[in-house]
Amino acid sequence: MKRLLFLPIIFLSAGVFAQNTEYSIIVKDIETQLPIENAMVVILKTKQVLLSNEEGKVTFILNGASNVQVSEMNYDNLNLRWTTLKENGFVVYLKDKDNKLDEIVLSKDNPQKILQKVVANSIQKLTMPYRLKVYVREFFMLDNKYSYYNDGLVNFQFSGRQKNVMTTLLVEQNRSYGLLEADVSTDLRGYNLNNIMENYSNLNYFERVLDSKAKKEYDFLIKGHPNNKDYYVMKITPLDKSKKDNDTFEVIYDPEKKIIIEFTCVLTPGNTDKTEEKPVVGSKKITRSFIKVNYRIDGADYYLLSSNEEIAYNLTLKDQVKNIQVRNHFITTAFNKQKFTYSERDVFKEKTLFNKQNKILTKYWDISGFTATDEEKAIISGLEFKL
Repeated sequence: MKRLLFLPIIFLSAGVFAQNTEYSIIVKDIETQLPIENAMVVILKTKQVLLSNEEGKVTFILNGASNVQVSEMNYDNLNLRWTTLKENGFVVYLKDKDNKLDEIVLSKDNPQKILQKVVANSIQKLTMPYRLKVYVREFFMLDNKYSYYNDGLVNFQFSGRQKNVMTTLLVEQNRSYGLLEADVSTDLRGYNLNNIMENYSNLNYFERVLDSKAKKEYDFLIKGHPNNKDYYVMKITPLDKSKKDNDTFEVIYDPEKKIIIEFTCVLTPGNTDKTEEKPVVGSKKITRSFIKVNYRIDGADYYLLSSNEEIAYNLTLKDQVKNIQVRNHFITTAFNKQKFTYSERDVFKEKTLFNKQNKILTKYWDISGFTATDEEKAIISGLEFKL
């Protein structure tokens, strides 16, 4: 009888350990041996989505047996059997699609009209309503020194209609380290997580180049994607680069489905010989702005996958000018069409996670979509140590 009782205990223990195994994958280019950033790793059993960092690294917990899919638009997809995974780092190699199609695309329609159709159709095709579990993180620099960091695992509920999307935000866990001066802290509180998510759904970033007058201000050029025959690339560049501010866009889209896969917007201050007036207290002068947003098609579902925004500006105070740089990431780790239930007291009413009291239940930052690089870990640890 003892032997019969002993065997189930052995099997149960093995099952428990199997449910909580941490794995790391490093994604590399098979030709160059260089790490691939922003490769998408999907745990097929749970549909959890992760993105590789600058080191090509992804870390996740495998809850039982599940195969893993690795993909990036410039490379062939790769499926991994869970039995081949190793706990202490596992390098996988992706092969370049090698579909060299960097050629100008001729069309009867004006490129700006094509953009108008693609933007309008993308807004229409975004799944609604739905909810996203998102890992969000932000780095802050003050006068070229890292001074503050926060991240969190949050849920966004999307509701309403296309072009009028509204979001509800619930915070599961969060942490923040470092301190900022009062004047700077007040300025950063204008950052609004809900507004940013709504802008990603409403695609408000394109308003300037969708206007009919933009044809006289911008050059619109469409080419085939250099590595993916299924996509086109539209580049939108200002004709007059001497203006105060210049927006440059790159839009990767599916010409058949007419939906955006990725877009990048870079704002660069223009060159001017005019003497600027003395800035007023509280004013901002943007020195750089970068936005990159990715969307995912998963069967009939179309939704935000990730975003990366960077902004640098000079804030004029009474007796000095402060240089502020903010870098943030949004990574969708789970998508669901079902609405979550919640009480009103659970809704996060603030604009940002800035200075929100820490709520740490698990090491969510290691397995929630975007693993920090060694350099980033050192920055975060340094700010934590200063508190």
